[in-house]
Amino acid sequence: MAGRVSGKVALVTGGASGIGRGCCEKLAAEGAFVVCTDIQDQLGAEVVAGITAAGGKAEYVRHDVTDEDQWASVVAGIKARHGRLDILVNNAGIGIGGPITEMSLADWRRQMDINVDGVFLGVKHTLPLMRESGDGGSIVNMSSVAGLKGSPNLAGYCATKGAVRLFTQSIAMECAIAKDGIRVNSVHPGLIETPIWLTVGQAVNPLANAPPDLDAMSAASVPLGVKGFPEDIANGVLWLCSAESRYVTGQELVIDGGLTVR
Repeated sequence: MAGRVSGKVALVTGGASGIGRGCCEKLAAEGAFVVCTDIQDQLGAEVVAGITAAGGKAEYVRHDVTDEDQWASVVAGIKARHGRLDILVNNAGIGIGGPITEMSLADWRRQMDINVDGVFLGVKHTLPLMRESGDGGSIVNMSSVAGLKGSPNLAGYCATKGAVRLFTQSIAMECAIAKDGIRVNSVHPGLIETPIWLTVGQAVNPLANAPPDLDAMSAASVPLGVKGFPEDIANGVLWLCSAESRYVTGQELVIDGGLTVR
């Protein structure tokens, strides 16, 4: 282990699969004790088992990010077991696509609950514990390239990720004014191979009966010509959580192979 976050305690929501899993594994490999939370219990346990087998330290906690009482319980548990929290990766999220005229209010609200309310609750409940140590910290909120530019049939998803983007900037300024040493940034993945494509794929190509071909999509629209993987995002998250980014706050780290530049 290189130890870029050695001795830190990190909380990663939605850590059982995809980008969240990649972040858990990367932070643990670099010396952090990782608290992986999710509602996918079996997958979460597998993530922790893999980290432990590789010599890292982690635990899994079942956690619905839309439930404020559960947030309070998760943070209280971290304080009781570890005494501190240095890193929060607000990663849990879902993607629901389709024409706006066909989207149900229930789906709109569910997506907002997880993607926006979950991030709000995470910051609200972890900041006091992060501030207690007096050592600063890092909050990384997972947005998307969909939070930078609108996309047809993804209006609801874009709205949530755009909200995360500006929420992040606002909290970064609050922490800067408080002089608490806590930096707050957002990460904006592009075409990354994750399970979310099982739900938003239909929005990308309404005529398709299967998940989209990310290789073909990337060859056609990504300047680098290839799709990304969870590790590509985890590498950026690690940098934002390490001392190497000590002078970075309120920023948008776009990891998309040049997609948003084209």
